[in-house]
Amino acid sequence: MGSQVDEQVEKDRQLALTASGEDLGRLVFHADTGVLLALVGNPALEEAQLCAMLERKKLPPEVLQEVARRKPLTKSYRVKRTLAFHPRLPRLVGMRLLKELYVMDLVQLTLLPAIRTELKINAEEQLLARLPQLPLGQKITLARRGPARLAGSLVAEGHPQLLAVALDNPRLTEAQILKALSREKIPGAVPAAIARHRKWSQSYNVRMALVRQPHAPLASVLAFLPELTVSDLRELAAPGIVPEALRKYLQAEVARRISRGEKSAQDQGSF
Repeated sequence: MGSQVDEQVEKDRQLALTASGEDLGRLVFHADTGVLLALVGNPALEEAQLCAMLERKKLPPEVLQEVARRKPLTKSYRVKRTLAFHPRLPRLVGMRLLKELYVMDLVQLTLLPAIRTELKINAEEQLLARLPQLPLGQKITLARRGPARLAGSLVAEGHPQLLAVALDNPRLTEAQILKALSREKIPGAVPAAIARHRKWSQSYNVRMALVRQPHAPLASVLAFLPELTVSDLRELAAPGIVPEALRKYLQAEVARRISRGEKSAQDQGSF
């Protein structure tokens, strides 16, 4: 029985080299790696049939490597994209293909759970590098749908048509907000928009960062002070942390809280 199976596989391998029509359609789903490798070299293999084969999630990496190696096949953007999105794609092939993908395909790739982390990070780097050359309309789309790092970069850019959209991006993280606020050169519109935002203005860490940010609107910063702990207020009131005018408000808030009998967490621990 085993020899019969082997004979059939060998026949299929030979057929794969010259097959056409229905035979090609059947062979793209063959289980044998040798058959698939032979099929890749068949000049009658059409783009749609090749992509159907590449969409098989358990396709052997050797087959993916062979497709990527053949330049006539990867002239097709559809083939190139299907290859790049395959979870078993060899690392080096994936890194090379990223440079040739359209912007929105790069975005989609960063959001797929099956894609390895290293490839996603590299795709994000590609997107960040292309940002300065992108038209505003495409940037708005990216601000709304892009990954966290991309949304954070667009927040920091401070463009009025991007800022509100990027701040509402569901993938945007607190870490990216804090990174934007930590920049020395940041448009004043950025801390102002964050301070008004219904979600980010409620974060304790973001409030702390806004107090430290020299471009944050004073009215918003003063409104946050009663919500900060005494120990954090004392830390922020140390010389050189915030502008002198704000430092006086911090010191006054510490004095007010102490007069009410409040103690910092550190003070409470000493009793």
